[in-house]
Amino acid sequence: MKRIVVFSLVVFIILAIVWCIVEWPVIGLSIAVGSVFMIGIYDLLQKKHTILRNFPVLGHIRFLSEMIAPELHQYFVESDTDGKPIDRNHRSYVYQRAKKENETHPFGTELNVESDDYKWMSHSIYPAPKLNEAPRVIIGGKACKQPYSASLFNISAMSFGALGKNAVKALNIGAREGGFYHNTGEGGISDYHLQGGDVVYQLGTGYFGSRNEDGTFSSKKFKVQAGKSEVKMIEIKISQGAKPGHGGVLPAAKNNQEIANIRGVKPNTTVLSPPGHSAFSNPTELMQFISDLRDLSGGKPIGFKLCVGNKTEFIEICEAMKRTGVKPDFITVDGAEGGTGAAPIDFSNYVGMPWESALLFVVDTLRDFGFKEEIKVITATKIITSFDIFKALCLGADLCNSARGMMLALGCIQALKCNTNNCPAGVATNKKYLMNGLVVSEKWKRVKNYHEEILNDFLELMAASGCSETSQLSREFIYRREKAISWESYQ
Repeated sequence: MKRIVVFSLVVFIILAIVWCIVEWPVIGLSIAVGSVFMIGIYDLLQKKHTILRNFPVLGHIRFLSEMIAPELHQYFVESDTDGKPIDRNHRSYVYQRAKKENETHPFGTELNVESDDYKWMSHSIYPAPKLNEAPRVIIGGKACKQPYSASLFNISAMSFGALGKNAVKALNIGAREGGFYHNTGEGGISDYHLQGGDVVYQLGTGYFGSRNEDGTFSSKKFKVQAGKSEVKMIEIKISQGAKPGHGGVLPAAKNNQEIANIRGVKPNTTVLSPPGHSAFSNPTELMQFISDLRDLSGGKPIGFKLCVGNKTEFIEICEAMKRTGVKPDFITVDGAEGGTGAAPIDFSNYVGMPWESALLFVVDTLRDFGFKEEIKVITATKIITSFDIFKALCLGADLCNSARGMMLALGCIQALKCNTNNCPAGVATNKKYLMNGLVVSEKWKRVKNYHEEILNDFLELMAASGCSETSQLSREFIYRREKAISWESYQ
């Protein structure tokens, strides 16, 4: 927003000078020359910017161009297939389904089918009849007293504070009307999460909503949160793909009274989310924590979310399951491609295992230990299209979550300002004048539509593969280029 204001002010001043030159040539030219002279003197005297000292006046053109470069690049430079992290075609895919507009694409694929990262699915010349509705997944192992019937596609973890209240309300109402769940994110359960939609309460390292004053876990407060009728499952966040092994900071300036009440912290103070949990420090203690949460919640499904790093650590968790007899009801596998409003760039770019490799590893390890049937696997990274869902289920996931897809359905334009609190679409901001642009009564319908249409697309893909049940999906349906002249499945 600051960039737009500055740029608009510069344009206004230039236009004003031009008008003065036209109306009063002598006065206008004097103002123009005087302004340029004063700017030049300032540039030569200032010591902050080398470019301005070396190229007075002209150097400002560079800074003005840089100021609006992201917008120029997104709207005038990037093609339909090279935008990052989500290209224009995929953004349009979400917008069209959220609005129930034209869902077809003209003139063939724009993808390079010869590229090394291209993936495709095999189809059958004997397609199966398309199912009337997507199947649901029952989550809950032998120790679970309140198993939950989940949709194949749901809202991934996004906290209130990271998203504005209107965005959270629209997501939850969309989940209510569409019959899918809404993960709270680690920021705790706000009133905006309680609009009637099913809720997954995420418990991060800060234990927000369930913490003592010193930041440790409070079983008493957790029991109250988990006991809410809207809460259907509890997810322990061990790590997330965008910044695995990294904590978070809630600055004092953003920690207002409302957010402090929700998170159970003191207002106007800086609050830290540690990189790791204090309630457990090894696999055996993690199993005990899962067992404790299951008891405190009245037997609701308990799971954990992680981005895989050290494979040995996950194997040790499985060994602890076998040794103790305690198992989570679900595991959410995040990948290094995961999104977040703010993360150190090195963590976003270089830390953690990509989601396909992580999903394959987790599924295969659970199968090796004989746990896969009882423990449901959720994947939660960059799930945007029906092919993403189809591929995830073929690779072994039972269901999927999406954050950025749901944000796009709300109206996100990928302005990449999530970390500035200046989201122009009113999604990732708590500034009132920006949030007011997001009308809840309209946007929840788009969330519902997106969920409905993407599952409809998925059922069409499943029918094209010749499968009539999700249990028939396997890795042999998905192919990837492994070498320059051959294709191999994920077998």
